[in-house]
Amino acid sequence: MDYKKLGFKSGIEIHQQLEGKKLFCNCPTEIRKDKPDFTFDRKLRASAGESGKVDIAAAYEQLKGKLFTYWGYDDITCLVEMDEEPPGPINKDALKTCLQIAQILNCRIVDKIQVMRKTVVDGSNTSGFQRTALVGMNGHIDINGKKIRISSVCLEEEACQVMNRTKDHDTYNISRLGIPLIEIATEPDIANPLECKDTAAKIGMILRSTGACKRGIGSIRQDVNISIKGGERVEIKGFQDLKSIPKVVDNEIQRHLDLLKKKKKIEKEVRKAEPDFTTSFLRPMPGASRMYPETDVPTIIPAFGKFQKLETIDDKIKRFKKIFGLNDDYAKLAVSFADKEKFDIESYFKKYKDFKLVVDFFTNIPKDLKKRYSIDVDTKKIADEVLKKVVVGDLPKGSIIDLLADFSKTKKLNFNKFKVASTGDLEKEIKAIVDKNSGASIGALMGMVMGKFQGKVDGKTAMDLLKKHHKE
Repeated sequence: MDYKKLGFKSGIEIHQQLEGKKLFCNCPTEIRKDKPDFTFDRKLRASAGESGKVDIAAAYEQLKGKLFTYWGYDDITCLVEMDEEPPGPINKDALKTCLQIAQILNCRIVDKIQVMRKTVVDGSNTSGFQRTALVGMNGHIDINGKKIRISSVCLEEEACQVMNRTKDHDTYNISRLGIPLIEIATEPDIANPLECKDTAAKIGMILRSTGACKRGIGSIRQDVNISIKGGERVEIKGFQDLKSIPKVVDNEIQRHLDLLKKKKKIEKEVRKAEPDFTTSFLRPMPGASRMYPETDVPTIIPAFGKFQKLETIDDKIKRFKKIFGLNDDYAKLAVSFADKEKFDIESYFKKYKDFKLVVDFFTNIPKDLKKRYSIDVDTKKIADEVLKKVVVGDLPKGSIIDLLADFSKTKKLNFNKFKVASTGDLEKEIKAIVDKNSGASIGALMGMVMGKFQGKVDGKTAMDLLKKHHKE
């Protein structure tokens, strides 16, 4: 498609859950789906916003007249989630993470953080509203040399999780309600569907750089807003993964074109991304009428004195390449492993100096063990014992996999079984192999030596001795 000719505009909203405690109480951010300890029922109605008007999306949900049943758990939910007790002070760790992200996104931090209530009566909040706070605005990120503006960074509470839905009755789980949620919204600067995916990926990388984000399905969500010339803005929710964004957006553009061709109106609405890359209607597009101040939470003056600006994952990859001399693939492997496992791999670089070996030991070697022997070994637990032996020359690199395969069976690190052959023994054996195979090439002789010692020799040392005794 010629997106420029179509007048295509797009912006995205990213929602990311944080680990730790909930936003307005001390309950953990654990999400359960098993049998609840208790349940309670509610019916919700829409409240007028700060402008005195009821939001169109809220009014639409209220007309359904649904009954809502909520699941609760004695150990991880409390009266705050049930809306039977006022919220506590805002989670300072979550606020700090949000401020750090706003800084990375080059945002202007607001002078005062005012928590607002956003009317939500679809049952996903027991109170009939969601607490949300604007933290940063007017930022930007670079996407392939182009500036994409960031309109806002907000900190809000996550909604309940739907467990069952019928025409008249929905069931929700409140264990997810109140988890700190960072919402990042861009301006409509995105020019095509691929750029939309790249923008979502860049923001996702920045969020992961904090080390404070939850992982797993549902912990991060992308909403995409799109419009074309002659149409209206449509918001698409429910993307399963980033790869699906371009296909879904292209199909949505085609839907708009088909409506315009038939001289039908494109409705300003929220739609759901379906597994077949189409979209379906969810509700009318909400507006500003649903917002009003939260009077139970004091205004917050943001402070920056207690933390430094974060290093992003991309910045760390660049630093690993520069300082440790790793190529692009190894730098990405190292940073990805450290990020996923929350592991200080740099401390091992500093201790053992063989940077490539360290990366292999934590990433590639466990994969090889799994592939060759169907063995899972957590190399983090035995790293110091093994790497020390390799660095001082007691264990050849080529024996690491065999050592770990043996360890998985015996639960012991039998270093003597894989000990490096002495230089004297090695030279004696090389001389015997050369004398016995006088017509063989040096490459063939090297293969015989390595086969004889089963990885218990250093390849360079073996080659140097071969050259000494082999006559061309």
